[in-house]
Amino acid sequence: MPQFDSSIAPVRQRYDALTLFFHWVTAAAVIFMFASAHIWAWLERGTPLRKELQSLHISCGILLAAVIILRLLWRIGSQWNARYKMPKAETSPAMRIIAHATHGLLYLLLVTQVVLGFLFRWAQEEPFRFFGLFDIPTLAPVDITMRHTFATLHNGVAWALIGLASAHALAALFHHYVLRDNVLRRMLPRS
Repeated sequence: MPQFDSSIAPVRQRYDALTLFFHWVTAAAVIFMFASAHIWAWLERGTPLRKELQSLHISCGILLAAVIILRLLWRIGSQWNARYKMPKAETSPAMRIIAHATHGLLYLLLVTQVVLGFLFRWAQEEPFRFFGLFDIPTLAPVDITMRHTFATLHNGVAWALIGLASAHALAALFHHYVLRDNVLRRMLPRS
């Protein structure tokens, strides 16, 4: 009877559940926040629906900040554990470089967007309420004259983030339907 060597971990075909959770929560939060900001722009100032969308946007932004921190810590930490480490995707070196650059830029844009969101809100001198449960304190004094600058930057980064995330999604579909490799399946839950 052959012996099983428990020191050799099986090669993973999909990302772990926590990585999948962080990925899809991030995607959903970004899509919701982008859409909500563009919906409330059409609504009259001071209306209940506009205020509720803004409140949800802010709460999701706070949630996204926590998810990004946890996601980055998990991504760094899991790479040191053979149980969670994924093998390299079966793509060309050029595609791998583009993928790593895209992921790095997505993380940079996400962090930048969250920081700008906090700075913009603090410059408005209004409290953050996390889903109506508690206030998030101002951690740094922000000059209120910078409010418009932070709003403009926040909007610009949002568009860059949506554009790059869309390209990222299209690339995953290209891998799945044209190249017919396992790149997209690695990020999907088991079916």
